[in-house]
Amino acid sequence: MSARRDVPLYLSGLGTVQASFTIAIHSQVDGKLQEVLFTEGQQVKKGDVLIKIDARLYQAALDQAKAKKAQDQAQLIAADKDLTRSKTLALSNIASQQVVDQQQGKVDQLKASLAADDAAIETAQTQLEYTSITAPSDGRVGVRLLDPGNIVHASDQGALATLVLTRPSAVVLTLPARALDDVRDAMARGPVEVTTFDQDNRRPLATGTLLLVDNLIDQATATIRLKAMFPNDDDKLWPGEFVNARVLLETRRQVLAVPSAAVQRGPQGLFTWVVTADNTAVPRPIDIGPTAGNLTIVTSGLHEGETVVPTDSTNCSPTRRSP
Repeated sequence: MSARRDVPLYLSGLGTVQASFTIAIHSQVDGKLQEVLFTEGQQVKKGDVLIKIDARLYQAALDQAKAKKAQDQAQLIAADKDLTRSKTLALSNIASQQVVDQQQGKVDQLKASLAADDAAIETAQTQLEYTSITAPSDGRVGVRLLDPGNIVHASDQGALATLVLTRPSAVVLTLPARALDDVRDAMARGPVEVTTFDQDNRRPLATGTLLLVDNLIDQATATIRLKAMFPNDDDKLWPGEFVNARVLLETRRQVLAVPSAAVQRGPQGLFTWVVTADNTAVPRPIDIGPTAGNLTIVTSGLHEGETVVPTDSTNCSPTRRSP
């Protein structure tokens, strides 16, 4: 039976789940891998210490830089005193201006050495801090790829582990390029809802919001990429997973809709079989709008409450007349 109802209009496409952040954990210094402080698969917080590298050489370098600064500071104090005495003697014509200038140059040189010492200390301190590898973001740590006792280098290509932030997660999906205007119109009206389903397209996984449309169309496939974001608090979306994504363009309110199987095409155009009061199925020309799932919106030719007969059920009608 034809009836008025709210009909949501969707576009569906295949998507891939992406983490908000995917970070390969590398060492920034050379040394022996001393401790691994995370459990594989563990959720960690930003700043948590994940790995420790032998820090003794870097601690010694920092101590040496600090000692060098202390030495230069002592020399500067002595040079300042010599400069003061030289200036006093120069006023009494006991020392020449050349001696004063030489002493002033020594003081300036030591001040520059102190500035270099500060830079060396900062460098050594940074290198020492690099021996404790911390989580750069919240997220889940994956499989440990290197065991304690191994020697690591800052130049190593392989990561020690991978950290992914899955809350929230993104889904990148593709749609036919001809849908671009419809999607942009929907985004102009407000937030666009996106629902993901499993690969069998049966079980809903998560509901989120369309974030953006890519800035170019893939001419080779005539498709456009879209990105949607999902809170993913229950971790139903897993990075790298293929999902079916359904984009809600709009909901047509209280429109006349019939089963799509009831719409047929004849020589004169579209029509449907309508059951009359005397239980006879007669053809009725109709105009239709969009199709959503197994429903098709009828824009004209049909009235609310009229009974239509799906294509595979017309043989049950007592009387049929060809359109």
